[in-house]
Amino acid sequence: MTPTLEDEWLWGWDPTPGIVSVWAEPDGRVTVWRRLPGTGALVREEVRFRPWLLLSSLEDLSHLGPRLRPEAEGLAPVSYQELEGPGALRYLVHAEDGRMLASAVLQGASRRLGRPVGHVRELPEDTVLSLPPEEQYLTASGRTYFRGLGFDALHHLQFDLETTGLDPQQDRIFLVAVRTPEGQAETLEAQGPGDAAEAELLQRLAARIRACDPDIIENHNLHGFDLPFLAHRARRLGVPLALGRDGAPGLRQRPSSRGAALGRGPAARAQDPMRRTRYTMPGRELIDTMDAVLRHDFSARDLPGHGLKAVARHFGLAGPERELIPGPRVHAVFLQEPERVRRYAREDVSEAAGLARLLGGAAFALAQMAPRRYERLADAGPATGVIDPLLVRAYLRAGAALPAHEPGDGTPHSGAALHLFATGVAQRVVKADVASMYPSLMRQYRIRPQRDRLGVLLALVDRLVEQRLAAKAQGQAAAPGSPARHTHEALSAAMKILVNSAYGYLGAAGLTRFSDVHAANDVTRHGREVLGLLCRELARRGVTLLEADTDGVYFAVPEGWREADERRVVAEVAALLPPLVKLSFDGRYAAMLSHEPKNYALQTYDGSLLLRGVAFRSSRAEPFGEDFLRRALRCLLAGDVAGVRTVFVETVTALRRRELPTQAVTARVRLTKDSPQYLATRERRRELPYEAVLASGRTEWTPGEHVRVYRASGGRAGLLPDAETAGAGSDPRDYDADYYVRQLRETFAARLVRALTPEDFAAVFADPGQLSLFAPRLDQARPILTVLFDPATLPS
Repeated sequence: MTPTLEDEWLWGWDPTPGIVSVWAEPDGRVTVWRRLPGTGALVREEVRFRPWLLLSSLEDLSHLGPRLRPEAEGLAPVSYQELEGPGALRYLVHAEDGRMLASAVLQGASRRLGRPVGHVRELPEDTVLSLPPEEQYLTASGRTYFRGLGFDALHHLQFDLETTGLDPQQDRIFLVAVRTPEGQAETLEAQGPGDAAEAELLQRLAARIRACDPDIIENHNLHGFDLPFLAHRARRLGVPLALGRDGAPGLRQRPSSRGAALGRGPAARAQDPMRRTRYTMPGRELIDTMDAVLRHDFSARDLPGHGLKAVARHFGLAGPERELIPGPRVHAVFLQEPERVRRYAREDVSEAAGLARLLGGAAFALAQMAPRRYERLADAGPATGVIDPLLVRAYLRAGAALPAHEPGDGTPHSGAALHLFATGVAQRVVKADVASMYPSLMRQYRIRPQRDRLGVLLALVDRLVEQRLAAKAQGQAAAPGSPARHTHEALSAAMKILVNSAYGYLGAAGLTRFSDVHAANDVTRHGREVLGLLCRELARRGVTLLEADTDGVYFAVPEGWREADERRVVAEVAALLPPLVKLSFDGRYAAMLSHEPKNYALQTYDGSLLLRGVAFRSSRAEPFGEDFLRRALRCLLAGDVAGVRTVFVETVTALRRRELPTQAVTARVRLTKDSPQYLATRERRRELPYEAVLASGRTEWTPGEHVRVYRASGGRAGLLPDAETAGAGSDPRDYDADYYVRQLRETFAARLVRALTPEDFAAVFADPGQLSLFAPRLDQARPILTVLFDPATLPS
C-alpha cells in the first residue's frame, strides 16, 4: 500500500530497515549501522549529506557574496531555498560543511549586532533553528531507527560499576559487572588497590565492550553515575575509553537537562560541566533506565522509590534470594566476602536488563517515528522532544516555512476539570475510563493550532489514535510474553504518550513552536462540557459520584447492583457523548476512601489494597506509619471502625514500649548538601538528617547519599546504624516514643478524618493511656460518606 502524506509525517518516508545507530559529523559525513532483519547481521554504511540551518533572514550571510546562491541555480558552497508560507523561519540554508555554515552565520551576526557571537544558540530562537548533525540527517533523509526490528533483535549490554565511594576525585572503581548481549552476567575486578590495577580494569572493560559489540548499553542511573564516574577515572588514569564502534573519539558529551551530579561543594559543582551534560558515542546508544522509571512514575504514581532495588522489587524482577548490601558497605564487604559482592553486582545488571525491557519499549517505538537518536528520545519530554521533531520534518518535507517560538498574548491557560463530589468511605465502587479525552476532543471538533497551516498536529493525532488501536489489538492477539506482543504493546504505549502530549503541546505558550493557548482553552471548554454531561447522566441513573476528571470517573452504585448493571450504565452514558470521546468500564472495587482530589484508597473484591496520591504513598514516610495506614484502611473499608481503634492502640502501645525496631520510625532521606555547605548555615537552621549524621561521629558525607534518620529521645537526632557493622542485637531503640505517637495521630490517622464523624474520630484515636469513664462504644460506629455537591449543579 502506498504511504499517504500523513504516514510520511508520522513515520518518515525512507523505508531503509534495521538502523540501530547513526553518527553524523558537522562536515556531512554520516555512519549508519544496521542490523539486517531476519539474519541479524550488522552492516556499516558511509553516506554524506549537506548540513543545514533554518534562518529567518539571509542578512547574516550576505557577506558571502557570490558564494551564497539559490539551490535552483545548482550546488554552491552555501545554497538556500526559500520556503513557502508565512512562517518566520523561511530560509533553508545548506552547506558542504556545517561548521563553516555556522561560522559564516556567526560572523554576519557579530557584524550586525556589533558584538562577538560565539555560538548559534546565542541567537534568538525566532531567527534560527539548529539541530545536531544526526537530527539534520534523519530529518532531511526521512530515515528513522529500528524499521523492521523488534526490541529483542537489538544487542543489549548492561554494565554497572562498584566503587570505593561516590567521589571520583578520590574513590576508585574496583569491580565492574557486565551482562553480555547473550544474557551472561560476569564480573571484571581490579587485581590490586593501586592506580595501575584500576587502569588495567578499565582497559579490560573497554575491550570487553568492544568484543561484545552491543547496539545498546544500558544501566540504571547510567548517565547520573556510571558513565561520569568512569570517564573521570579514565581521564585521571590516562586510559583512553575507546568504547564506540569507531574507537576514537570514544565518549563525547552532549547537552542534557538531567546530567550527572558528581561535583562536591558549590565551587566544584560550578566547574563540573557533567552536571548539565550526558555522554554519547559512535555506533552505540546509551540508555539510562532511570528515565523510563521517572516517566512511568509520573503517570502511574505507584513506585515506592526510583532506585534499582526498589523498582526491581516492585515489578517482580528481584528474586527472593537477591543479595542486598548497603551501598556504602559494598567495598568493605568485598574485602571480606568477595563472592557476595560478585553476586550482588551480577544481580544489578540482570535487573537493569529486565527493567530496560519492561519499561523501555515506548522509547524504542518512538525512535521508529521521530528523527532523533534513540538515546535522545529515551530522555526527551514527549512534547518538545518528540512532537516538535515530527512537525519540523513534516514542514520541511512540504517545503513550508516554520513558525518560530512566540510568547503568548497573556491569555491564561485554563486548567483541566477536576471534581471531588464526595469524601469518606463508599462501597461498591466503579471506575469508568475516558480514553485520551483532550486529544479526542481535538479530533471531534477539529481543533488545531492557528499557525499550523498544514494541519500536521491534528493529522498526527488522527493517525496515532487509529494506528494505536490496531497495535493494541495485535498485541492482545499475540502470545503472552512473545516478542510480537512486546513489540505491539510498546508501539501502543508510545502512541498513547504522543497522543496524550498533543494537548500539552498545544497549551505550552512560548515553549512549543505551534502553541496556541486559545485553541487549548477551546479544548478545555469542551472537556468541561463533556465531563459535566457525563457526571449528570451518571447521577440521573442512581449512582453516587465520588471523583471525576478528564481521565475518568469513580462512582458508587446502589446495593444489589451486579456487574452487568454497572456495565449497562456506563454503556448508556457512553452513547450520549460525542462520537470520538470513548467512555468504557474500567474496573470495580469493593470500597473506596476518598480523601482529597487524586488521593484515595481502593479495596478490590479479592482484598487487595491500592493506594493513590501522596497522602497514602510517600518514599519518605516512616514504615510504622505506612504499616498502620494499611492495616487501618483494611478495617475501615470493611466497615470495622472498632478494628481501626484496635490497630491504633496496638501501634501506640508498641511505640511506647519500644517494641518496634528503630528502622520502623526512620525516614529515608537524600542528603543534598555537603558538609561545608551545611556547617556554614548550621547556626541559623539545624536539619535533622545532617544532625543525625554528625551525631553518629561522621564529619563528612557525599551529596546524593541516602540515610535513614529518626528523632531520638531527649531531642537528639538519630542515624540508623548499618546492620553490617553494628551486628545483631545492636538496635538502639532510643527513639522518642511520644513524638512518634503524636505523629501517628496528627499525620497518619489524620488521613482517615473524612471517613468518620468527629465524635467517632476522637474516640478511635483517643490516647489509650488516658482512660475515660465515658468512652463511647465503637461496635455500632460506621464509616461515613459526605456528599460535597450535586452533579446536577455542574454547568451544561
